[in-house]
Amino acid sequence: MPIQSAEAIILRHLDYGEADRIVTFLTPEHGVKKGFARSARNSRKRFGAALEPYASVRMHWRARGGELLTLREAELLDLRAGLRADLAALALAAYGCELTEELFWEAHGHREVFTLLAAYLDHLASAGGEASARLLLELRLLNLAGYVPHLLHCSECNVTLTPGGAAFAAGRGGSLCRSCAGSGPARTVALGTLGSLARSLLTPPTAFAGFRFSPQTLGEGSALLAEALRLHLHRPLRTLAFLNEVLPPPAA
Repeated sequence: MPIQSAEAIILRHLDYGEADRIVTFLTPEHGVKKGFARSARNSRKRFGAALEPYASVRMHWRARGGELLTLREAELLDLRAGLRADLAALALAAYGCELTEELFWEAHGHREVFTLLAAYLDHLASAGGEASARLLLELRLLNLAGYVPHLLHCSECNVTLTPGGAAFAAGRGGSLCRSCAGSGPARTVALGTLGSLARSLLTPPTAFAGFRFSPQTLGEGSALLAEALRLHLHRPLRTLAFLNEVLPPPAA
């Protein structure tokens, strides 16, 4: 089998045996991949610090049959050392990588997802952990996965929402007008929150700096997106409990 290579983001790794590692990484061309790095913890020449989570690398591998690749070498491009200086940023990075893996583990390649995650990690490494970065990542990943809920129009009758009459139910498609909301379970939500989320989708997907969401938008938006994500994730995220402890969700 020929050796292949691609730029990659290290999502996580698992120590195996005395010196080996199993590494999960994201590439723009091949999506989420897993590889076996023999003697990775002893080999400074072939791997060094390049297999640390959240690093950007140039990964070289050979297919070996099955889903597990044989990793030959990794060239470190960016360790994103700034993440280690901020516990909230580190927790957000771990959550973002796990969320990306869970939503796109079946995709064969998705350059927009790769670019989005790289920009998110870069922002956390330079600006630190903040709730707005999480909100933007969740919304944009849902959009790229084709799961973004209806925001400014009723998901059941398609009427444009008006102030004072908006509700939300992820299981019913998203936002609901006053008339439709009464026919089933739904939570009340401010139209301003829905408008802020909708406008965020019009911004460049790699832009994270400069967003100033109101406390209401952060609280309600976080609750709505958490509800939407639960519909599409195969299991609860392992990193979520730690993230919520370090950076509690804003009150809705």
